Amino acid sequence: MSKTKEGGGALLGAAFLMATSAIGPGFLTQTATFTGQHGASFGFVILVSIIMSAIAQINIWRVLCVSGLRGQDVANKLLPGLGYFVSFMIVLGGLVFNIGNVGGGALGFNTLLGIPTEIGYVLAGAMAILVFVVKNAKNAMDTVAKIMGGIMIVVILVVIFVVQPPVGDALKNTFVPETGVSPLFAAILTLMGGTVGGYITFSGAHRLIDAQITGEDNMKEISKSSVTGIGIATLVRIMLFLAVLGVVSKGLISGADLFASGNPAADAFRAGAGEWGYRFAGMVLLCAAITSIIGAAYTSVSFLKTFSKSIEAHENGWIIGFIAVSTVIMLVLGQPALLLVVAGAFNGLILPITLGVCLVGGNSKKIMPQNYKHPIVLTVLGIVVVVLAAYLGIPAFIKNIAGLF
Repeated sequence: MSKTKEGGGALLGAAFLMATSAIGPGFLTQTATFTGQHGASFGFVILVSIIMSAIAQINIWRVLCVSGLRGQDVANKLLPGLGYFVSFMIVLGGLVFNIGNVGGGALGFNTLLGIPTEIGYVLAGAMAILVFVVKNAKNAMDTVAKIMGGIMIVVILVVIFVVQPPVGDALKNTFVPETGVSPLFAAILTLMGGTVGGYITFSGAHRLIDAQITGEDNMKEISKSSVTGIGIATLVRIMLFLAVLGVVSKGLISGADLFASGNPAADAFRAGAGEWGYRFAGMVLLCAAITSIIGAAYTSVSFLKTFSKSIEAHENGWIIGFIAVSTVIMLVLGQPALLLVVAGAFNGLILPITLGVCLVGGNSKKIMPQNYKHPIVLTVLGIVVVVLAAYLGIPAFIKNIAGLF
């Protein structure tokens, strides 16, 4: 595809779609909670998760976009039926996490404007649905992701200036954590799942495939878009970490209080910047939720549409239905605990499986162009991430499944 204005918009839109899909309500809660628990040492967790996420993301985007095949199609070509299994896991996880995103949107409305959560569920779902009602939904999706991503960055930056975190201490602990490395393993696994787990790692790549930005000719732009997405998500994570660290380090709120809080990011912002800081947190939470609802719905349906011409022909309708179902379930159940346990169990295994499939696919002539050679360094580093993710994820999977019974 030629480098038209539309293509350039899709490249940046894909980066923001991936980043804002990762920056959901869970992302904000995890970052605030873990910062309260580990203090400045949480910087080390961010560093390790950035490296592992970048390896996974670059491998997957490169294989999918150069081959022009979506994740489920790569899996089915390697082993017939595997693509259906991968799609099932990702769509199930996407649905359940989207239910949580709708809940996060309601929490954002409540924090920002005091709107009751039951009304907030409906408003959050309706705002996301509006994006897919317009004529050129994918361009609208790109625009919303960029605008809301920008709002989050600006708002968190303002709070950082107010709380003035100990940047030097954070930098030191990023490379030599005071707590030691072992206590940080659980946080590393959680951040990995929340940054490139499930549907998230595929959201931007599938957007580029839809925009026909594929093939070896576009490899430079594809890599740049993937790195930009990781960079945006990382920037927000670091900024949020510093904002919360500034509050905790000054004793304005304890780590225990954040751990027990139902809205830790908002409570941290209020402790550091007063009532307007609390409202700012509501704005961040609302933007994070809406963009994550959009990303989860779009990517989940993209895993289904190649299996049915009807789904592909009515893609926007399916996405709208996906969001509507998520909203209704959240409205009816309130706290879908059982579904969250099931999704968590599956999500623990999604990354090693999907990354493993892409690594094999990247070195397969029936998947990639004949003259294509997947970089050995990316393959080796990818294998390391697969092993680590499986090592950490399989025990979590067994524990979660056992918890159901």
